[in-house]
Amino acid sequence: MNLGGEQPVWAAGAVPQRGLGSEREVLLVHRPAYDDWSLPKGKAHSDELLPTTAIREVGEESAVQLRLGANLTPQRYPIGSAMKIVSWWVGVTLASGSHAPDSEVDKVRWMSPAEAEQTLTYCNERTVLAEAMALPDTTPLVIVRHAKALRRETWKKNDARRPLSNRGHQQLPYLTQILKPFGVRNLVSSSSTRCQETLAEYATLIKATIKTEPLLSEEQATDQAVGVYMTRLARAVGASGTPTVVCGHRPVIPAMLAPLGIPNHPLATASCVIAHLDARGTVVRTEWHDTLRAKQ
Repeated sequence: MNLGGEQPVWAAGAVPQRGLGSEREVLLVHRPAYDDWSLPKGKAHSDELLPTTAIREVGEESAVQLRLGANLTPQRYPIGSAMKIVSWWVGVTLASGSHAPDSEVDKVRWMSPAEAEQTLTYCNERTVLAEAMALPDTTPLVIVRHAKALRRETWKKNDARRPLSNRGHQQLPYLTQILKPFGVRNLVSSSSTRCQETLAEYATLIKATIKTEPLLSEEQATDQAVGVYMTRLARAVGASGTPTVVCGHRPVIPAMLAPLGIPNHPLATASCVIAHLDARGTVVRTEWHDTLRAKQ
């Protein structure tokens, strides 16, 4: 809901964590302009998707490098005549630098969850913190529908070799803005060209290879075989802790989601659902990212 018909202000942030068990700590920042303690967050740039915003803002405000974990409940509140919508994620710390105090953030502190709960200035951020602390550690499994391909009726060769269209290639930077913030390192694709090309740009970026799986192709997929494969993949991803993406086809996506207990939901080309898995491969949280609605 907007106030006064104005467009909402989109923002994103994270609950950065480090350590395990009783040693777990979370990071807060102090903003001198408001004299408050808060979780790191900030407004999205016009060309940014919200996961990218969260990573950038945490880095700018604290010099901490993250990968995103499970999604948390968005916060909505009025600012002036508009509505501000803040998307939140658990933040898994990869590296910590030294933040130079500036006019935006002058203090950065790691503290226990209990101390953070007492230190946070705003009640709504204490709610975000509590939600993050209640979740188990998770690993993302990203299920992607391939980017826009050439139309079937214009492609006279083997359909499995049908490539992406120009529009499909234009969608790939969007996909990178999803895969990179979640630290995806393991890439799996249907053996079809259009699926492999969907992941190729990101594979080049992170210097990774794409593992192909023929049974995920339209030609070979069966509900039973895909179900067995996805169950095994989810268990492997949860146990290994390696963020993973798997790219498939619109007709096959329902069979890829069913064994994870995720209801089918239409996906636009180059769009995805992220399943956040616990160590057993059980889905803890899901989030959908649609190319037609980049900020949602």
